[in-house]
Amino acid sequence: MGKQSIISIEAVIDYIESHLDGKLELETVAEAVHYSKYHLHRLFTETVGMTIHDYVQRRQLTEAAKLLVFSEKPIIEIAFLCGYESQQSFSSAFKAMYKLPPAEYREKRNFYPLQLRFTLHREMEAVEFTMQDIRLAEKKDIPDWIDLMRLVIDGYPVMDEAEYLAKLEESISERHALVLRDENCLVGAIAFTCSPGSIEFLGIHPQYRNCGLQKLFLDALREIYLPGQEISTTTYREQDKADTGHRDLLLQLGFAERELLTEFGYPTQRFVHPPKRQEGMEHG
Repeated sequence: MGKQSIISIEAVIDYIESHLDGKLELETVAEAVHYSKYHLHRLFTETVGMTIHDYVQRRQLTEAAKLLVFSEKPIIEIAFLCGYESQQSFSSAFKAMYKLPPAEYREKRNFYPLQLRFTLHREMEAVEFTMQDIRLAEKKDIPDWIDLMRLVIDGYPVMDEAEYLAKLEESISERHALVLRDENCLVGAIAFTCSPGSIEFLGIHPQYRNCGLQKLFLDALREIYLPGQEISTTTYREQDKADTGHRDLLLQLGFAERELLTEFGYPTQRFVHPPKRQEGMEHG
């Protein structure tokens, strides 16, 4: 993707950010930035990894969640401030994403973002990555890792950053954290545990999500770090509106669905990838 396209999408994001209190249809945004609807839809989806409609909705609901926790404004006023025409339409959209009605979310006083403002990496290189490009994470990678985590947060599960940082430092010291860089940009990161084998975090920079990096990280775990082990992870349950494609990706990577769980009060599902050696024996 050319630098010019990225600058265009940055202009779109600027426009969206300054109009989160209104109805932001594709047509309105396209007119404002002088693009055809179809071209803008394709370019935005390719770059950000979701449609303008989904991005706007997630940004508006994140701002609403912030107002619910950090202000005393009535819910109906928050609904209008975040681009909704009625309290009812706001409440049903909010519950679909945050799993709680607005009033209940407000009572818990525990804000977490569904979607932070999207920041783009301008110097994207067209490179082919291999497993050899993946290395153990070091302390100096932490600031970039946290930035990546915020970029791919996807609103699940509740994120306590101080707790997350402590866990990340522990993973790095135990050599259970891997990173992949493209020059000065951290484009992928994974934290895992050995016993049992599980993926605690896998984040790929959205602009690189079509480069097969998830598979590279999984292959590195299966061949180098967790050979012969079953690997599990958790993600959204089926039909969760907050899911931007995580379930489908795990299924494409060969994970199988397992039991339904609730983590941090959030409905999730466990997925499992079979050990590599079993496959070897089956083919033998």
